[in-house]
Amino acid sequence: MPDYHRNRVPGGTYFFTVNLLDRRECLLVEHIDAFRESVRQVRARHPFHIDAWVVLPDHTHCIWTLPPGDDDYSARWKAIKIAFAKTLPKTERLSAIRKRKGERGIWQRRFWEHTIRDERDYAAHVDYVHINPFKHGLVKRVSGWPYSSFHRFVEAGIYPLDWAGDGVTLKAGERDE
Repeated sequence: MPDYHRNRVPGGTYFFTVNLLDRRECLLVEHIDAFRESVRQVRARHPFHIDAWVVLPDHTHCIWTLPPGDDDYSARWKAIKIAFAKTLPKTERLSAIRKRKGERGIWQRRFWEHTIRDERDYAAHVDYVHINPFKHGLVKRVSGWPYSSFHRFVEAGIYPLDWAGDGVTLKAGERDE
């Protein structure tokens, strides 16, 4: 059995990728309000700062900063996954193992986490979060994707509205200026 070790830095900043179990589903955008409400409820009980976030049809990427002294992002993700799953009708196919464990078939069990090391790493991951709808061919310009913190970054003057699109492919950390 795999032995997963998570890097834990109290008050740290982390990049996450969290996937639906069935990557052909579009549940996250079809039920975006329920997903947002699940995140809101968990944040109310277990605060964290959302640095950047993009919600795609079948997965999400985000960057969070936890409160000083707190490193329990796993409990937050578990709570978000449970809260979101509770909003959906039980129509998914379940494996025998998931049935036996009383699990839903909405989310992949695990998630990918990366501890942000420095400002350059942070900038590269913020760019990666925001370029994703374009990278996956969901929009011609990043600004066309509504489920992203990109728009907040434009309002703050961090990105121009026309950042990344119309055939422009950026490497993480690069800017289209």
